[in-house]
Amino acid sequence: MSTSDLHYLTALEQAELIRTREISPVDLVAASLDRIERYDDTLRAWITVKPELALEEARKAEAEIASGTYRGPLHGLPYGVKDQMHAVGFPTTLGTKVLDEPETVAPEDAVCIARLKEAGAILIGKQNLHEFGKGGTIDFPFGQPRNPWNPDYTASSSSSGSGIAPAAGMCSFAIGQDTGGSVRGPASCNGIVGMRPTHGRISRRGCAMHAYTSDTLGPLARTVPDLAAVLEAICGHDPKDPLSAQRPVPDFSARLGEGVSGMRLAIVREMAWGDSTDPEVRAALQAAVETLERAGARIEEVSLPLAKWAVPLQLLSADADVASYFLKNYLRERYMRFDRGTRTRLAASSLIPASAYNRAMRARVLVRRQVLEAVGRYDALLSPTNVTPPKPIEATQERVDRKDELVTRLIERRICHYPFSLANVPALSVPMGFSRAGLPLALQIAGKPFDEATLLQIGQAYEAAARWSSLHPDLDRTLRLVA
Repeated sequence: MSTSDLHYLTALEQAELIRTREISPVDLVAASLDRIERYDDTLRAWITVKPELALEEARKAEAEIASGTYRGPLHGLPYGVKDQMHAVGFPTTLGTKVLDEPETVAPEDAVCIARLKEAGAILIGKQNLHEFGKGGTIDFPFGQPRNPWNPDYTASSSSSGSGIAPAAGMCSFAIGQDTGGSVRGPASCNGIVGMRPTHGRISRRGCAMHAYTSDTLGPLARTVPDLAAVLEAICGHDPKDPLSAQRPVPDFSARLGEGVSGMRLAIVREMAWGDSTDPEVRAALQAAVETLERAGARIEEVSLPLAKWAVPLQLLSADADVASYFLKNYLRERYMRFDRGTRTRLAASSLIPASAYNRAMRARVLVRRQVLEAVGRYDALLSPTNVTPPKPIEATQERVDRKDELVTRLIERRICHYPFSLANVPALSVPMGFSRAGLPLALQIAGKPFDEATLLQIGQAYEAAARWSSLHPDLDRTLRLVA
């Protein structure tokens, strides 16, 4: 097979070619590096790429496989990580110019990177993000991330580069981080699959993560089976991470292909049909529901009346957690080195009174209880991942010009993400079609704590029936749009 044909194969298809030695890891890594060289000046998915290091690791993988040592389906696959995870040999920039160079030196590999290394995957680089992993960056220090379907449009929130790169065929998969939607949003806007797993499923050790009540790592890939394979490699208890769950890791791939016949699913009314939900998103969601019903699922509606309150409660608590770290370490002394969007958000969050924080944390329990009661009654809950199609970059920047815009802007971008983040339950985003402008739309599937396997089963059944994941952006056309 020509290496020019490799980039949009699924990760598992690439893996099978490596296993049977029809291609080598060197071929695949070289193909990824070529895509990055050709297109990343426009898309800005990457901050740091180490071509020689990646090719050296690819040659080691090639030699291992040739000698009969095959580590499994990730062996020889190139991937990238959001640049808030430490990797020896790579700087950890956190997408900011606030840090001085000595502060970016990685002390060790993050646990998730160490586990992927053990599985034989090859880290080729660190990916672009909103500054310090917080949404709202206006001027990106390492370049504006752009949507591979149309570069004038947003690639979504914090883990933006980790959504762009697999969608653009620059790597087989990526690892992002999700506090309030920063895996699911980029998956949705870039037309790939992404999962926020249950809080505690993946060790956070070795990552710069400051919203301790909500932060979790999560994989992004082109298909659900690819995602399941990555999830198996990176999940598992870490005794040195106090927030790591002591749950056994199931075979996430075992139930793929079993379908949804007889499953009880519920559409979340406030997310699906609310005033903020764009008509194009409603139509795509209705078509997705009909696809799942034809596959044998029984679908009802459920109400989460407290869902919208997850947005201010998360901002009052998780944002305050983050601000408390930066106030002491950087915000006071290096305020003007922050992007103006980031510093405004952090400065405001640092002024939240302890009494307000305390009440928000208590109120979060009520929202969490309502979400847990709903997921307990059904196999999964359904909603759009985003209530609007991807917007032009200018329209997504966190600026509010009028008071009457404030609530609408806050709720619109977060209503489908924050309730499940606040409840710390797993949620999966799967492609659900395209807007009239040709931008991706996505279906979100949320479920019980530690029941990622059921979400993957549902997601794979929908993906196989709808076939949206088989479509990919034409990057040469993307470059012409910029020109």
